[in-house]
Amino acid sequence: MAEIEIRLPKMGESVTEATITNWLKEVGDTVEMDEPLVEVATDKVDNELPSEAEGVLVKRLFEKDDVVQVGDVIAVISTDGDSAPDTSTGGSETVTEQVVAEAAVAVAAPVVSNGVAVVELSKAGPSGRFYSPLVRSIAKEEGISMEQLETLVGSGENNRVTKKDMLNFIKDGGVAVATKAAVAAPTENKTAKAVAPTKTTSTHITKTEAPALPVHEGDEIIEMDRMRRLIADHMVMSVQTSPHVTSYVEADVTNLVMWRNKVKNDFLKNEGEKITFTPIFIEAIIKAIKDFPMVNVSVSGNNIIKRKDINIGMATALPSGNLIVPVIKKADNLNLTGLTKQVNSLANKARNNKLNSDDISGGTYTVTNVGTFGNVMGTPIINQPQVAIMAVGAIRKVPAVIETPQGDAIAIRHKMFLSHSYDHRVVDGALGGMFVRRVADYLEQFDINREL
Repeated sequence: MAEIEIRLPKMGESVTEATITNWLKEVGDTVEMDEPLVEVATDKVDNELPSEAEGVLVKRLFEKDDVVQVGDVIAVISTDGDSAPDTSTGGSETVTEQVVAEAAVAVAAPVVSNGVAVVELSKAGPSGRFYSPLVRSIAKEEGISMEQLETLVGSGENNRVTKKDMLNFIKDGGVAVATKAAVAAPTENKTAKAVAPTKTTSTHITKTEAPALPVHEGDEIIEMDRMRRLIADHMVMSVQTSPHVTSYVEADVTNLVMWRNKVKNDFLKNEGEKITFTPIFIEAIIKAIKDFPMVNVSVSGNNIIKRKDINIGMATALPSGNLIVPVIKKADNLNLTGLTKQVNSLANKARNNKLNSDDISGGTYTVTNVGTFGNVMGTPIINQPQVAIMAVGAIRKVPAVIETPQGDAIAIRHKMFLSHSYDHRVVDGALGGMFVRRVADYLEQFDINREL
């Protein structure tokens, strides 16, 4: 009997785990090569995983809503087609042995941070419970001790602590406890509770729970879908992480508009692609980043990571109304035609729900086109772990005073607002303001006689 183990594949940079949202095949079903087998969701995107073998599904080692680590065996397919289905779903001996082996890893000695022992977390705690790389990373970054981590009730399989458990703990005040207050004693249900913080100079902001609202007759209650909840958490986290400042500039883009009107038909004919304003805006942003590379950075503790590549994220609306940010990798290596093709390709994949994890990871700077919805400007929220984002507003025909050889005159011009939000921890007003002004300069100086 030949059996093939199906493992959770690597699904992009920084993705270490996924949640099974739906099995597309039942135990005993015949599976074709590359036929969709299971749907999984990461904190970035949802994916269908195709089968890596042809045969009969004889084992499912995880079920719906289970959290699975990259590399874990999730199913077994018999290529003989005659194996008796195994209906057990709790895991395999291989998985169990792996967890036991990882539990034997010693826990590093604690260090002292702000008077509280914070453990350099290994894969397992003193109890032998496994902690995923993502959970360990969050704990280390937020200063959560191993003692606190061990008291958490995990919602994953075998009481495993998930990312959701960590975010809920932080939301409930866990960060303030870990950094400035004594560790709370576990309650009877082993859940860590936040100690009421005393006066503190901690830089962390504890999220305040909004009060429950009354529901009146005729009101409709709409539960947030999974992606909406992820977006909400990400936005709140960004505002809590980065002190936002926004600078505004109005740009005269008359030459740019006239040039696009002149070339768009030929571009479509020659390249088979429509050229929109978005790749032109991205090109100007790339040029400005080369002039001011310190907006193309991330913050890690007290360190600033200056990114070598310029990877531009472009906020894109999905058919569901939710938002996603596909990324143009190494955008500075592309000319305007290449940028146009990348923008169109990623936008089409987003509209058809075909984006994968790699498509939306690794961004170093983001642009959002609020002008698409007729808005003249916006105050965008930074897409962590980046430190800046630009909103481009609608292009409008407005009367403006212009200088001519004969003197000042009033003319109809195409103008737009650029809004640049940046992280004031590392980007001061001078840099943030000069950057958005430079982007405007590149747009205003667009060569109307430019050839593609």
